[in-house]
Amino acid sequence: MPHLALYTFGVLKLPLADPAPLTREFYDTGEAVYRKIGRHPGYLGRAEPADADRGMLFGADWGAWGEFAVPTWYGKGRTVETTALATTLSLWTDLRPAFDAVYTGLHREALNRRYDWFERTGQPNYVCWWVSDGVIPTWQDGVSRLEHLHDHASAPHAFTFHQSFAPDGTPTRIKDIGPKSDQSH
Repeated sequence: MPHLALYTFGVLKLPLADPAPLTREFYDTGEAVYRKIGRHPGYLGRAEPADADRGMLFGADWGAWGEFAVPTWYGKGRTVETTALATTLSLWTDLRPAFDAVYTGLHREALNRRYDWFERTGQPNYVCWWVSDGVIPTWQDGVSRLEHLHDHASAPHAFTFHQSFAPDGTPTRIKDIGPKSDQSH
C-alpha cells in the first residue's frame, strides 16, 4: 500500500544559531512537537541526520533520505552559523493521520505562532505526495514536489491537504477538513 510523503519548508527570521530567546523558544517547541508527532498514529518516520550537530543541515549524513536540498527561493545562509530555515521530510500511512498530526494539539499551537519565527515568503510551505511501499522519499524529491506545487498548483504529483489526491490520482477529500474542522481544534 502506498504511503504519504510530507515535506515542509519555512524560512526563519533568525539563523538557527542565533542566541536570541525567540530561537531558543523555537527549538524547545520544535523538540516537543517532534516527540509528540513521533508517537502519532500513522507516523512512519522522518529524515534525521545520523551525525550532525544541532543546526547542521547542509553536509549532514541523512542516510536513505538523500543529500539535503532546499527550494530555489531559499536565499539565506548554508553554514551552521547562517542557516535560517526549518524543514521536515516525513512518511505517513495516509492523509488523515498526517493532517491530524499537523492541525491538532501541540503542532497546531506552534502553527498559530509561525509568524513569530518564520518569514512570510509567498511560497508554499508544505507538499504531499504518494510513494510506493518501501520507498523512502529524498530531500530532493520534497524540493522538486514543492517547486512543482508552486508552479502548477495541486495535482496528483504534488498536492496539499486541502486539495488532495488518492494514490491512484483521483481527487479526494479528507473527511471534515475545512473551516468548520479547523475551528474545532
